[in-house]
Amino acid sequence: MQVEKPTTSISTFDEMGITIRGKSLVDDLIGEVTFTEMIYFHILGRMPTTAQTRILDAVLVTLVDHGMLGSVGARMVYMGSPDFIQGAVAAGILGMGNQFGGVMEQIGGHLEEIIAASDAGARAGEIVARYRAARQPVPGFGHPHHRPEDPRTPKLLRVAETQGVPGRYIAALRALAAAVDAALGRHITINATAGMAALLGEIGIPSSIMRGFAAISRAPGIVGHIYEEQQRPAGYYIGMMAQESIEYAGEKSPSK
Repeated sequence: MQVEKPTTSISTFDEMGITIRGKSLVDDLIGEVTFTEMIYFHILGRMPTTAQTRILDAVLVTLVDHGMLGSVGARMVYMGSPDFIQGAVAAGILGMGNQFGGVMEQIGGHLEEIIAASDAGARAGEIVARYRAARQPVPGFGHPHHRPEDPRTPKLLRVAETQGVPGRYIAALRALAAAVDAALGRHITINATAGMAALLGEIGIPSSIMRGFAAISRAPGIVGHIYEEQQRPAGYYIGMMAQESIEYAGEKSPSK
């Protein structure tokens, strides 16, 4: 099999400077664009509109913090290796799986599926039926603490709608929510992850990389928890509380 030599269109450099996506890092980007604009530009290869920047800002702000639950891994790694802050940040981001923000890619894929269908309501019902048959919850719905609504979701949708987005992904999310409610016979919370997936879809982010934006969002929050760990250490206390609270249930060694 012949393998073509790969190329990249992201960046290059020479003795005169650095080029990213066809723009000079020094002349066109540093001090000229915001970090949010740079994120969108670097990943997608085009500069966002004002509306897209506003919407991406809202998404990135939403998942910055997940309390101790989302940072305990980072704190424990930092406690053990305080000279390895990047490892602690990485540990925190590694927790961005299906339980905490990671289902954006599944939700985004379902929204894309609904948008492509000739009958959005019917396709939404089929998606819900698949999860029901597998006895699994539909990703993006339900929350252990927020009921009947996750307060973040309506705000996210309002931000997008006030920016004049096409609204196809938001409409697909509402169709999916209606199908979930109909199948369970009661209202199920649309959590923030679902709202974020809809917003990312509205600004042209493919579902396949949506989880990456969750990781970008969480990184500064993890750094904030590590900084607090430097000032008011909690890692050792957390470890000792776990040691004392989790009862040993294995065999005991014989007494001598």
